[in-house]
Amino acid sequence: MAVKRYRVAIVALPIMLTVGILAWFFYFAIGESDAQTTNLHAAVVSEPEADTATPQAAAGPVAIGPLGRLSIARQSFARGGLGSKALVTFTLRNNNSFAIKDPEILCAFRSNDGYTTERRRKIADTVNGKSRKTYPYTFIGFVNVKASKAKCSLVTASRVVS
Repeated sequence: MAVKRYRVAIVALPIMLTVGILAWFFYFAIGESDAQTTNLHAAVVSEPEADTATPQAAAGPVAIGPLGRLSIARQSFARGGLGSKALVTFTLRNNNSFAIKDPEILCAFRSNDGYTTERRRKIADTVNGKSRKTYPYTFIGFVNVKASKAKCSLVTASRVVS
């Protein structure tokens, strides 16, 4: 009689643990995660308008210095881990005659329900002048698992002083 109860306990315990873990995952919804989410309209960068009275009144960023001829030539987005790690493969193209170091990129990850998650990443590397460099599967940060599209842009870079 006691052996029969142990057999039931051995079978029932893993089933109860699995059901409990699944219930816990469903209880804590993805919408309540601690990821930095913003409305999609807040992530849109405004471009400078042509009819402004003075050049100082332009709202958009102006490319000055090493960013003027530095660009992201290609980019792609993949997931890692359990789907919450953002892995971006991108190619930096430096058309300057000098090398740049420590480029920083800003990536916005958009989901179909209208939210974006923004992550910044500083790349501790140097890109020589008149060259390009590819960074495969670079970990940008943790994002919402519903994010389906990514768009990255350059924020800052420093000129290498020789």
